[in-house]
Amino acid sequence: MFQSINLCRSCVQAFRRTFSTKALAVPSAAYTDPSRHGELAVSTTPQLTEQQRARLEAALRVDQAGEVAANYIYKGQLAVLRRDPLAGPLIQDMWDQEKKHLEVMNKLQVQHRVRPTVLWEVAKVAGFGLGAVTAFMGKEAAMACTEAVETVIGEHYDDQLKEMEDLPSLHPSVPLLRDVIKEFRDDELEHLDTAVEHHSQRAPAHALLSTIVGGGCKVAIELCKRF
Repeated sequence: MFQSINLCRSCVQAFRRTFSTKALAVPSAAYTDPSRHGELAVSTTPQLTEQQRARLEAALRVDQAGEVAANYIYKGQLAVLRRDPLAGPLIQDMWDQEKKHLEVMNKLQVQHRVRPTVLWEVAKVAGFGLGAVTAFMGKEAAMACTEAVETVIGEHYDDQLKEMEDLPSLHPSVPLLRDVIKEFRDDELEHLDTAVEHHSQRAPAHALLSTIVGGGCKVAIELCKRF
């Protein structure tokens, strides 16, 4: 058992070292590196048609709300599983990544002058409740929750990238936005893989749990687009 715990900790430490090394090379670094805050790509928004503006605002409103919910899901899970030697560090690392996602989405929301969702507080409460409840069901259920959420989010980001194809690429903020979305999509899919590797599919009533959580995510996406 202790050998498994030490192996898990070693993996987490290796991930942190790799993440720190790559942090300045990823697209989102344009928003987290203070020396780049004056660049046009992170400080201006393009001239868009009414339809393009509506799609951009809906996309960023949903993404920001999703990152709020994701942060509170992991916060709820960690409140229950913090002392677990295997699940605790794993959840903390995924949460740390979501914190960066939210920081960047908040800056994108301001840059592109997008109204946040009115469901902001609902996202916090629902996210924390979902995280805590699935964690109380066990480590596998917590991982099943992550698997279901990240499956929907990965598909959502893919759909967004298709919708953004007609945005004016000559404006420097647009290629950067697409690259940030790709980066975050890949991060979420890594979380999905991590959940599966840590036995999400062994959770009690895995299929039912996945359907409920995934369905809830899809409803939340549509609501946040509108409100």
